Amino acid sequence: PDRKAERPIAHLAGFTGILQVDGYGGYRVLAEKSGVTLAFCWAHVRRRFYELAAAGPAPIASEALRRIAELYRIEDDIRGRSADERRAMRQENSRATVADLEPWLREKLGLISQKTKLAEAIRYTLSRWEGLTRFLDDGRIEIDSNTVERSIRPIALNRKNALFAGSDGGAEHWAAVASLIETCKLNGVEPLGYLGDVLTRIVNGHPNSQIDELLPWAYIQPSELKAVA
Repeated sequence: PDRKAERPIAHLAGFTGILQVDGYGGYRVLAEKSGVTLAFCWAHVRRRFYELAAAGPAPIASEALRRIAELYRIEDDIRGRSADERRAMRQENSRATVADLEPWLREKLGLISQKTKLAEAIRYTLSRWEGLTRFLDDGRIEIDSNTVERSIRPIALNRKNALFAGSDGGAEHWAAVASLIETCKLNGVEPLGYLGDVLTRIVNGHPNSQIDELLPWAYIQPSELKAVA
């Protein structure tokens, strides 16, 4: 209904762990009040510098883009590998690039007007630095939240087209089903077949104590495990 910090706090009540997020300020309040650790998105950083470089000559923004592109090149090389392998490769290849970038940004920030879009882009990056660098030490974390945003896009389009959910309860049920469908897609599981099987097993008395067996990733076929990893 709005972008108040209380929304993600209520939605994620009881959650502890790593949350991959964009730059929305409400997540910081969530992290301060809970056991959530934030991992910020490099794509949102890149977008700010890209817009500056696309508008005309912008040597600092262009150099920032070049350095960020190097991080993405490394990510392309390690895509599909295990979390341990990704962490090791990032430590070996990405850490130095990231370590050099922070002092370089601080140096450039001290040389330019603080009222410019470039200064805003640099401050945006530096103010989220801890969360931006978290992917270096944990191979489970992605460099950006693009995968999540692609998953959310169909939900947002459907919400716009449907206009109404009937009630708050109906909207919550729809959101739960939509989340299951998108999770199926991420894990290479056919959504319609999954939902049909889950509903059948529930009707037939599947025990609540074994709910994990009904989650989408439990339906990954053995031959597909390596591709999804």
